[in-house]
Amino acid sequence: MAVTSSQNEPTKPCLPQSAAGLEKLDTKSKRSTKLEIKIRDDDLPYEEELIRNPYSVKHWLRFIDHKKSCLKEEEDQQVATSERKYTAQDVHQLYERAVLQMPMSYKLWSQYLKLRLSATKNTCLASPAAESVNNTFERCLVFMHRMPRIWLHYLQFLMNQQKITRTRKTFDRALCALPITQHDRIWDLYLKFVMMHEIPETAVKVWRRYLKLKPEATEDYINYLISQDKLEEAAKRYEWCVNTDSFASKYGKSKYQLWSELCDLISNNPQETSLHNAEAIIRHGLQRYVDQTGRLWNCLAQYYINSALFERARDVYEEAMLSVMTVRDFAQVFDAYAHFEELLLSKQMQDDEFQHNEKEQDDYYLRLARYEDLIDRRSLLLNSVMLRQNPHNVLEWQKRVTLYVGKPKMIVSTYMEAVKTIDPKQAAGKLWQLWVDFARFYEENGQLKDARLILKRATEVPYVRVEDLASVWCEWAEMELRNDNEREALQLLKRATAIPGARIDYHDESESVQRRLHKCLKLWSLYADLEESLGTFQSCKAVYDRIIDLRIATPQIIINYGMFLQENNYFEEAFKAYEKGIALFKWPYVYDIWNTYLTKFLERYKGTKIERARDLFEQCLEKCPAQYCKALYLLYAKMEEQHGLARHALQVYSRATKNVPPDHKLEMYNVYLQHANQMHGITKTRAIYQEAIEELPDDSAREMCLRFAETERVMGEIDRAREIFVYCSQICDPRVTKDFWDKWTDFEVKHGNEDTMKELLRIKRSMQAKYNTQINQMSAQMLSSAVGAASTPAAPADSMQTLEARAAVAPADTAAQPHDGAKILFVRSDTTARDEEVADAARVANPDEINIDDDDEDEDEELPQTKIVPTEVFSGLK
Repeated sequence: MAVTSSQNEPTKPCLPQSAAGLEKLDTKSKRSTKLEIKIRDDDLPYEEELIRNPYSVKHWLRFIDHKKSCLKEEEDQQVATSERKYTAQDVHQLYERAVLQMPMSYKLWSQYLKLRLSATKNTCLASPAAESVNNTFERCLVFMHRMPRIWLHYLQFLMNQQKITRTRKTFDRALCALPITQHDRIWDLYLKFVMMHEIPETAVKVWRRYLKLKPEATEDYINYLISQDKLEEAAKRYEWCVNTDSFASKYGKSKYQLWSELCDLISNNPQETSLHNAEAIIRHGLQRYVDQTGRLWNCLAQYYINSALFERARDVYEEAMLSVMTVRDFAQVFDAYAHFEELLLSKQMQDDEFQHNEKEQDDYYLRLARYEDLIDRRSLLLNSVMLRQNPHNVLEWQKRVTLYVGKPKMIVSTYMEAVKTIDPKQAAGKLWQLWVDFARFYEENGQLKDARLILKRATEVPYVRVEDLASVWCEWAEMELRNDNEREALQLLKRATAIPGARIDYHDESESVQRRLHKCLKLWSLYADLEESLGTFQSCKAVYDRIIDLRIATPQIIINYGMFLQENNYFEEAFKAYEKGIALFKWPYVYDIWNTYLTKFLERYKGTKIERARDLFEQCLEKCPAQYCKALYLLYAKMEEQHGLARHALQVYSRATKNVPPDHKLEMYNVYLQHANQMHGITKTRAIYQEAIEELPDDSAREMCLRFAETERVMGEIDRAREIFVYCSQICDPRVTKDFWDKWTDFEVKHGNEDTMKELLRIKRSMQAKYNTQINQMSAQMLSSAVGAASTPAAPADSMQTLEARAAVAPADTAAQPHDGAKILFVRSDTTARDEEVADAARVANPDEINIDDDDEDEDEELPQTKIVPTEVFSGLK
């Protein structure tokens, strides 16, 4: 069976729009070839199926797979080409028959085109086979022009053939044929195609078309323009990006970053960009990004430097240094300016004509002087930056004055500008100090009249604090004193402290500081000092009285007033002044006044007015806090010792021991004992020792017991001393207070015997057991609380727990008595039943116990046992 078919390949790459166009294309083809199809025996079943189902894609693919398998078998068997029954052409013919029968099958066309593309991998792309594949794509696109994958395969194949014009037109045809939702797949390959070839004009046009669809890709377009040296177009695109609010960088760049890149592009390439509004663009950035002005100013200056407009660049740098607001921006501009001047100097020195041309040398020296002036002005320019940040910063104005040392006119001008600029309500620093420095400048130059005018104006400034105005008046008075105008200084202070007619509160901020000045203590203190030095007694006394009447006095003012009156032998007036101060202040502020008052009173009258002195001391100590009464009690007792009665002195000491703070009681008892010993002898101290031991805490009471025992030993009262040791042992843990037990042991070695030593050891063991019992009780309580938290209580596991339980039954007050603050009376040295009970309850094995005479003690401690006597012994008794 022979089947003939015609295969027509168009030579033009146009896209036919219908089947009629295909017939027209076939009539215009240059040649027509009749294909003879040989049907073999094993093809008959497939052909019959195709006759029955000519529009079944499955049957066509089955037939094609059969052809491919037969062809692969022959290739695997390495059959010679001339002897092969199946060739690739047979598969192509079968695909041609299939797509001719079903031209709208994407599956058939796709597999057919992939097969044709794979067949041309190892062939020359300029061969007729490649053109035949192009024609096959064209025939496919007549029906498959809505399939983007077919277009992509075709376009990639054309790109590989390096057919630029035909590829570009095919890209345009694909964009026209496909819906806009699928253009993204074509544009990626289209942009890659135009950028892989040196066709910048075509690429720019393609990019412009693409940006209408995807404006967010503008940054990629800018990068391409910069790579092609089309900087003017790139600058325009940058300008569009920064001026379009809706534009968002795909790379996450901020508006400032885009603006910075635009400024760098303009400043580094002024000739290539050739924008007429380059300076306006950068200056707009200065207004828009105020936190990056230093960098933008440098960009503008660099633009003029690259344009060879050096004078214009210098003007830009000067303008920048006079307008920046931060130290960082100033540092950037100044460093760039200095580097620019250095480059100009170095370039001029490297010029060959520099050594022979006088004009060049003069210009060089001019540039060098300009550079040195720039370096010298750095501190002043930096100070200007700080003042632009805060024009009310007094410290910066003072620094500016120091920068003009040796320039009187500039100093005066700076002071005038400062006092006009600074708002007293917003001033940062001491504004009054600036006025004072201004006046002192005139004073140092011998212009005292001008200095007074400045200070007068300074007193009219509405300061925030009254102390600032008072400082101005004080400085004015001190200036008059430096120039030997003492009377003028007194008159100034009298004017400053003049009391206005109405009553004004010192802390009322609604009133001006000038109206509240008369209550400023600083001014009154200076006034009082001047009156003491230069005025009369009556005038000085009047000043102090006015201070007290205004109720602005301090304890130091009261003391100074009293000292002044005493120096002038007005003792009673001084005591009245002290009493006024005592009425004004409360504790603890009145302590210094009382101390001075009592001391001066005793110095004046000594023992002549003892009752009055006692009344003063009692009045003072009535409300005196505990932490301040110690010195007053000592002064009171000293007065009684020197001018009063010894009995009264001891009473004062006794009161002192009860009223001073606990940490001072031991010291006060020591003073009490010392004076009692001096006045009444050592026997009088026994009651004091007993009282001290009862009042003091354990540590101090232990020390007092040792001193008491030593005192009794010195007097020969050995038994009393031993009783004191026994008493003190109740508050001495042998593990902690080893010194006490050593001293007791030494005492018994010197003055005791074998029985007293045994008693000492017994008491020591008893105390050790008692303190161990306390610890065991605490452990038992903790253990019981832990056991109580569990669901089932646990029984004592060993003899130790049993012993702890027995010890817990003992009376708790016996163990805790020395620490509960109860009064412990002196006890006899013999053993009581209660001590034995405590010892028996607390007797446990102590591994740290020192074995001294254990055998003898065991023998002594054995008790007789009761035995039953037989009745025969008493048989004869009735």
